[in-house]
Amino acid sequence: KQWYQRRVRGINFYYNAKNNARKMVDFMMAVIPCQYKTSQELVSHDIQSNVFNYKYTFFVEITRICKDEVVCLPLSVSRYLNHMSQIAICTRISDNIHLMDPLTLKIGQLNAGQYFRDQFDAICHQKQLREFMVMNIEPVYNTDKQYGSYSHKHQLADVWVLPLNSLGTDDQEIHTRTHLGNILQCGDYVLGFDVAHAVVNNAVFDKMKQSQLPDIILVKKIYPEKVKRNKGRNFRLRRLRKGSVTETVTDDGDYNDFLEDLEEDPELRKNVNLYKRQKPQWMAEAEEVIAPKVGLEELLDDLVLEPADTDENGNMLTE
Repeated sequence: KQWYQRRVRGINFYYNAKNNARKMVDFMMAVIPCQYKTSQELVSHDIQSNVFNYKYTFFVEITRICKDEVVCLPLSVSRYLNHMSQIAICTRISDNIHLMDPLTLKIGQLNAGQYFRDQFDAICHQKQLREFMVMNIEPVYNTDKQYGSYSHKHQLADVWVLPLNSLGTDDQEIHTRTHLGNILQCGDYVLGFDVAHAVVNNAVFDKMKQSQLPDIILVKKIYPEKVKRNKGRNFRLRRLRKGSVTETVTDDGDYNDFLEDLEEDPELRKNVNLYKRQKPQWMAEAEEVIAPKVGLEELLDDLVLEPADTDENGNMLTE
């Protein structure tokens, strides 16, 4: 038996056996950078039979960095990563934190021990990114690459963009360099961090010289018509519904953002079971959407809910 309770800064999981909790901790340690502490509390004891009952607690702290966030690295971390720029983008979270300098394509990664030894926070979260339109783009091919590892999945490019709220005005186009040169075209929409107008509360960032900072850091290409894209999605996930409480996910922005990440990142979805949706539900909408899609060969057979599709507590498994 197990259940969970949501908290403001995390989730509490409850287990009736220590080994089950230990398996959960081992799983988290294998898939995400984290560290943990343990404690035990004596609940009761029987002197006659010499039996002691303990309550065990595992406190797991996971990294505060998420995918597609802009971070400011401490100097010690920057030097460890072959002098990578202190301003970097988190491109992926696995058992390591994957970072990239968007201006040079230099990449590096930190494991849990390295991160918690010298922690840092994001200076721009996903919800703080602004939308820009690409007005012009020129690929950059000749760059002097020094020592270190560089990404071969991205292409450097000089880009001129305008904020969406400045379209149709006399505002000048803003120039920056980006790692998205292989997927951006004129007229595309992109999310970026407006460094020039941002108010950042970060001690490491405050020590950096303004000459070292770009005006804008482009993070991620976005696709229009999000509503049609959500309706036209050809797959669904299996999720747990607690008792008879219906959880609405169609209007859940974070959930839909996660589904979009699955569509755009084959590496992310390789360990996720994706189930086919019935064609009438998505075929018409999917034909009108121009965005990355998951191939039908990657999808499992359609999930049909039978009375047997419940856990030991009677909780139904649904999408």
